Amino acid sequence: MAKHLLSMQDLSPKEVEAILNKAAQFKAQRSRRPLSDELKGKTIALIFEKPSTRTRVSFETGIHELGGNPLFLSTHELQLSRGETVADTARTLSRYIHGIVARVTSHDHLIELSVHSAVPVINALSPLEHPCQALADLLTIREHRGKFKGLKFAWVGDGNNVCNSLMLGCSLIGLNFSAACPRGYEPPAEITKQARENAKKSGTKIEITNNPSKAVAKADVVYTDVFVSMGQESEREQKMQDFKGFQVDSKLLADAKRDVIFMHCLPAHRGEEVTGEVIDGPRSVVWDQAENKLHTLKAVLVSLLAGKR
Repeated sequence: MAKHLLSMQDLSPKEVEAILNKAAQFKAQRSRRPLSDELKGKTIALIFEKPSTRTRVSFETGIHELGGNPLFLSTHELQLSRGETVADTARTLSRYIHGIVARVTSHDHLIELSVHSAVPVINALSPLEHPCQALADLLTIREHRGKFKGLKFAWVGDGNNVCNSLMLGCSLIGLNFSAACPRGYEPPAEITKQARENAKKSGTKIEITNNPSKAVAKADVVYTDVFVSMGQESEREQKMQDFKGFQVDSKLLADAKRDVIFMHCLPAHRGEEVTGEVIDGPRSVVWDQAENKLHTLKAVLVSLLAGKR
């Protein structure tokens, strides 16, 4: 496996499958044997420049259950807040700890961390990608559908970091992907290009449209996220105008297959990107997604760190 996990593109299809298999194993074992020693004696730094509930708690819990020591470091507790460079921070932390988990305000910061770090760096969310979320989502889809091949995944909303990682992940493992975004909010061209190159190898289709009904038609999975992401609060009024018609409600969900599952990475704003009857309804699997974050992050940690000094 690659030294760092900054993007879903850092993983091969076989590595994605191995992580999902390991995550499923952790999930099955947790009720009877929650603690293990795969990360015994290892300290992992958690650098968070943005707020987090699910990602932070699942990483801290997962590291503890693997026998390691999670060390949470908000930016105001680091010399980064006083002008120390990202490179110097990476070099210094590498002398103390065994891995770095980072939630950053700039993807360039993440890349710089990885370039200068002697230990693995894991992307816990950047403006460009959220691979940890995508892995948890893929595990959830496999649990509820039993396969990937032949299924259609529909994204409705902003072509944001979660959308980017899911498009890459789906294209790697053979899940057809269709994203409906308002004009000007489509996924970045370079991410779409990478996904289409992956899709040629996996035999899947990548579709980008501005029509939610087209994306959702006959879909096995329908997914949305908040219209206004962290750090975009000043754009709220404009975005709420731009995203009219992109709410996932019962009418839109009816265009999908009868046994469709609804997904959302949370936190959710009921009445904006999704209605309460959908996210709290029988087709919703959002709480399975939230739980699966713990199991997949444990699998990622073991894949990158277990057995290394």
